[in-house]
Amino acid sequence: MSATWYECKIKYRKLDEVTGEQKLKTEPFLVDAISYTEAESRITEEMAAYLREGEEIKITNIKVANYAEIHPFENSDRWFRCKVSMISFDEESGKERKSNQYLLIQGNDVKEAYENTVTAMKDTMAEYTIPAVSESPIMDVFPYFSGEESETKKLEKFMELKDSVPVTNDIDEDLAFVDSLTVETE
Repeated sequence: MSATWYECKIKYRKLDEVTGEQKLKTEPFLVDAISYTEAESRITEEMAAYLREGEEIKITNIKVANYAEIHPFENSDRWFRCKVSMISFDEESGKERKSNQYLLIQGNDVKEAYENTVTAMKDTMAEYTIPAVSESPIMDVFPYFSGEESETKKLEKFMELKDSVPVTNDIDEDLAFVDSLTVETE
C-alpha cells in the first residue's frame, strides 16, 4: 500500500535563532496518514515535542501532498521538490509519452538534491529526466510506522538519515594548492 502524504501548515511559537525571541511562525510539515482526521491527530502529537508546556499549535491548513516518494539522505538538512519525467514509448501512436511524478529529496543545496535524486532513481528501469529541482518549504517529515518489529529497523534508519547533521569539510587552501602542483614521480 502506498503512503498518502498530507501537508499540514502549523502556526506556533518558535525560537528565532538570530534574535533569541519567540516568534509566531507558520510552517508546513509532512505527515503520512490515512485520512485528514488522522493527519490532524498525528501532526498534533508530533509537534508536541517542539512545544513548551502550555503552548499550543494552530493547524491552519491540511491538504494532500503530491509526492510519489520521500527520500531522506544522510548529512542533509533541507527538503527539495524534484520533478521526474518518466519516458515511455506508446507503440500504437509511435510517440514518446512523459508522465511526471514528484519526489521529496533531502539535500543541502540544489546540486546535491539533483545528485540525490539520481541516486534514488538508480534502480529504475525506465528512462527518465529531471526537469526541475526546487527547494521545498517543508520543515520536517513524519512517516507512519505501525510499530511492528519488522518496521522498527526501517523507522530507525529513516530517522537516522533525516536527523543527521550536515558535515562541513574545511579545506586548507594553501595545502590544496601545493597538492595540485605536485606531480607523482614513478
